[in-house]
Amino acid sequence: MHPLILFMRLLAPLPLKVVRALGWLLGQLLYGLAAERRHVVDVNLALCFPHWTAAERRAVARAHVVMVMQSLLDRAWLWHGSVNQLRDRLRIVGDVQPLREPGGVVVFAPHFVGMDAGGLALTLLEQLPMSAIYVPQRNPALDAWVREGRGRAGHSRLYFRHDGVKQILTDLRQGGKLYLLPDMDFGPQESIFVPFFGVQAATLPSVSRFARLGRARVVTVVTRMTAQGYEVRIGSPWTDFPGEDVGEDTERMNRVLEEEVRAVPAQYYWVHKRFKTRPPGAPAVY
Repeated sequence: MHPLILFMRLLAPLPLKVVRALGWLLGQLLYGLAAERRHVVDVNLALCFPHWTAAERRAVARAHVVMVMQSLLDRAWLWHGSVNQLRDRLRIVGDVQPLREPGGVVVFAPHFVGMDAGGLALTLLEQLPMSAIYVPQRNPALDAWVREGRGRAGHSRLYFRHDGVKQILTDLRQGGKLYLLPDMDFGPQESIFVPFFGVQAATLPSVSRFARLGRARVVTVVTRMTAQGYEVRIGSPWTDFPGEDVGEDTERMNRVLEEEVRAVPAQYYWVHKRFKTRPPGAPAVY
């Protein structure tokens, strides 16, 4: 067994306070040692919150790195803990019914630190069959572990990015639910440039296209880390969506995301190089 998997299995039954304390300690250590990743976080925050002082950015950056590490260790109990543990630590806020109604649904689930907790709350605790797009891990043992953890509900389905979208669209048209995380920089090939906090960002227009071609509704699900575990916040179905213009739809997606980020800025996935792909002629930022 891979040492990381063994460690996480041993960690799973421990009280949440112990897991979070260990995550805090490792996060503080990582913040001090990982200068390159710390730089990425600082650049992202400076671009998105130019009115913040350097001290404000450092405080949010440190809190963010700690939460990233805590969320990584939380996967121990998310993937190996008992169902009772999950029921005690995962709280759903909002109406689940739009996700149960007939017809396809694109679940817009941005990259906050609690993204895996939100998926399990819906698939395991609420017993909602759901699919997601999966990027394989390089290590075969870790890849199998991640797939098993995310699919522990038994009725989840993972689509691989290189397989295309035909199966996903068929599933949506047949009433399937797609847990979609489209808010990262996947390069210029499939992206369009739209503002994110006022900065032109290469953004996948997949929410608009899946909603249109899959004849699906869109519902935002954002998962926030709390002292008790995670809070899974389900929004109302988007109205008048998709529109007539994919670019305007994608701008709308980013505006929805900005509101959620402003509510808990330290919990968004700033360690990712969100602005790595630049518009023609624009200078690199990292």
